[in-house]
Amino acid sequence: MSSLDRLFALTAHRTNVRTEILAGVTTFMTMAYIIFVQPAVLGAAGMDRGAVLTATCLASALATALMALLANYPIAIAPGMGHNFFFVYSVVIAMKVPWQVALGGVATAGLLFIATAGFGLRERLITAIPASLKHAIAGGIGLLIASIGLQWAGIIVGSPGTLVTLGGLHGRPTLLAIGALTLTAILMARRVPGAFLWGILLATVAAVPLGLARFEGVMSPPPSLAPTLLKLDLAGAFSPKMLPVVFVFFFLALFDSVGTLVGVASQAGLMRDGSLPRAREALLSDAIGTVAGAALGTSTVTAYIESGAGVAAGGRTGLTSLVTAGLFLLSLFFYPLVRTIGGGVPNGSATLYPTIAAPLILVGTLMLGGLRDVAWDDITEAVPVFLTLIMIPLAVSITDGVAFGLIAYAVLKLATGRGREAHALVYVFAALLGARYIFLR
Repeated sequence: MSSLDRLFALTAHRTNVRTEILAGVTTFMTMAYIIFVQPAVLGAAGMDRGAVLTATCLASALATALMALLANYPIAIAPGMGHNFFFVYSVVIAMKVPWQVALGGVATAGLLFIATAGFGLRERLITAIPASLKHAIAGGIGLLIASIGLQWAGIIVGSPGTLVTLGGLHGRPTLLAIGALTLTAILMARRVPGAFLWGILLATVAAVPLGLARFEGVMSPPPSLAPTLLKLDLAGAFSPKMLPVVFVFFFLALFDSVGTLVGVASQAGLMRDGSLPRAREALLSDAIGTVAGAALGTSTVTAYIESGAGVAAGGRTGLTSLVTAGLFLLSLFFYPLVRTIGGGVPNGSATLYPTIAAPLILVGTLMLGGLRDVAWDDITEAVPVFLTLIMIPLAVSITDGVAFGLIAYAVLKLATGRGREAHALVYVFAALLGARYIFLR
């Protein structure tokens, strides 16, 4: 006990081992849905789902343990929602980039994150990107995730004339997804810890007797990593086509990590005079986890806002994170349960995932919250925000959404004589992204 107190400064943070353990379990419960969602999402890119599960659990455990030991923060790390969809739907499917090259892009972004630690580039980027576009990017990613969730539920379906349209709402998979969505939303509204996880598990319990899921057991040895281990293509990540993708990987990781760290640290009372002590160590944990995750076979890892649930349960130190990391390792042995939950239901030419569609829709809902702070009555702010919001889900591309938003922001600020309101880097990025459309397409 005394050694744990010395390592994590429990007394100084006015906490104890029991509280930290309960907080670590709470954090894990609120974010464990990624264990079921990640194999299904990356499986759409042709990656082996068992290997993705193993890579996800190992990368999450490593990065979260680093957060515990280097930064001593009660913040957990796992593959980010939004990052995984960008990886699969924008890069692999839309751009027809092999998943091995996409993993190389993830690793390159992580290495860039580490390499720029001492140059202040990350801080300059945070300052440079307008707050309205930060909210728009998060909202656009939320719309993309929600739209895929609606498709996985069968609520919307592909349509030649209108791209998508309302699907048949009377099929068993769709009714199950709607029921799971309703139940999970109610649990969230009642602030039940682990609402996403409970929604997934209860939907699966209902799916088995309905013939929408096949029970394949609970525990087994961890799936092999061989199909994805060290399959990343670093050389391919440096092709001209991939450079904007690497930038977006880096950009998303930066803002997700910083935003989550500040938000959770503020909630835990860990901020000091408006700054975050050991921020470099915390961001380094993120970056190392991302590089390791790409080598293992999973998409970008990032700090999880769900860590706030553990903080609300009393977590104040890295011991909370260490408990969460241990639970990710334990999850390696539950692949049969993952197969039961995320196996998918054939539906014509499509495959539905009614048991895990609800969290995608609700994550999308949560990611739209920042739009309340956009100055919608200012056209120079509203138009770039709208273009970012609409382009990400319709083009199925976060890169294009960011590009349209930055270009529109730069043009409108200059055209209205308000050029000084934008950081110089905004014009640099706008010019580079504009050149991409002119010369590379």
